[in-house]
Amino acid sequence: MTRTLIPWKERLPQFVGDFEREVETLFEHFLANGNRARGIAAFAPRTTVAETDNEYEVEVDLPGMKPEDFQVEMRGDELWLTGERKQQKEEKGKNYHRIEQEYGHFERAIPLAVPVNEGKIKAHYKNGVLKVTVPKSETVRPTRVPVSI
Repeated sequence: MTRTLIPWKERLPQFVGDFEREVETLFEHFLANGNRARGIAAFAPRTTVAETDNEYEVEVDLPGMKPEDFQVEMRGDELWLTGERKQQKEEKGKNYHRIEQEYGHFERAIPLAVPVNEGKIKAHYKNGVLKVTVPKSETVRPTRVPVSI
């Protein structure tokens, strides 16, 4: 007696698969709306992380924000970026037809793989872009050894 190997999901009636997709969609919609209503992680700023031999370079897009609206911290081996973008208030005589800008509280934790020199971290904010330079600890920086012939 031989059986063919058919994934168990394919043996179920079609309506079960449709039901599963519908539940997943509702669950994702519920979580997204619940977080936005509470102001939790309503948006995550776009971030670029680069590594050189000597440091990590982090760039974060925070257009329209002021330096007092966000914080940069080292917590253990992670660089934390936290803050809040305020929602635009509706003004008298102004009818908004579309608001696509994201707002609310944000937290970004960027894990760093090697020990860093916390005392020399620099953060600079210009034209809506936050640039953070995190130097690596002297002990983990690569040293080149000349090879003689």
